Order: sequence, then structure tokens, then C-alpha cells
Amino acid sequence: MTVEDQEKAKQKQYVRAMRYFDNAKKTLSQTDIEGIFYKDEKYVSSACGIAYRGVLVALDCWLSLKGVEFPKEKRKSIEFYMENLGKLNKKMVDYMNSAYHTLHLSGYYDCTTDSRVVKAGFSSAKEIINLIKPSDRGVQ
Repeated sequence: MTVEDQEKAKQKQYVRAMRYFDNAKKTLSQTDIEGIFYKDEKYVSSACGIAYRGVLVALDCWLSLKGVEFPKEKRKSIEFYMENLGKLNKKMVDYMNSAYHTLHLSGYYDCTTDSRVVKAGFSSAKEIINLIKPSDRGVQ
């Protein structure tokens, strides 16, 4: 794959991942905060699930560009992501661990309404999505 092809792939998937991320922020904005807690867990759970999906879009693109072979089954496990991130970018393991635990488990499944937890997850998600942020010079 040429550098130009890689930049095109990153551009396409970055836009897609950011669409999920922006939709997650919009969903989260539909509930008020009282103190440090969101008032409606439905919106928090939905927003966390949407943001986490953006993370997976970004990681799939990044890992593909790094030549990682994907499992035959469509669904990849957290172990797949953590193992491959550990081989390629140890810093991203921490961000993925945070995104997985805060967004996927605490936010989506457990419906936490603690805004500090959700904000930490969103911050980690943004770091991961930025892995595939296209270069400023773009595709010529």
C-alpha cells in the first residue's frame, strides 16, 4: 500500500471514527449534570457505546495499516486489541484499557453516571482516534 493509499484510508476512517465520536458527544449533551453525575443513564450509556464504536473503527484502521492479520470471525476480542497494541504501541495500551473499562464496561454496560469517569473515557477515545488522524498536508 502506497503512502498515498494509506493517507486515503486514514482520511476515510478518521472521518468515520470522528462521526461516531461527535454523535456520542451530542447524545451525551441530551442529559443534564447535577453535581458530578449525569441525570439520565440512558443517554450516558448510549453515548459511551457510540464513542467506543469510534475507538474500534480507529483501531481497526490503524492495525490494518500496520499489517496486523485479523481473526477470521468478524468480532474481535479485547484481548486481540490489547495484544496487538502491546506489540506496536505500548502507550496506546493504557488508552485502550481506559476506553474499554470506562466507556464499554462502566459507561455502556454498567450505566455509570459519574461524569468524571465518562470524561476520562472520552479523552482516551480521542487519543486513540487521533492515531489515524491524517497528516496536515493531506493527499496530493
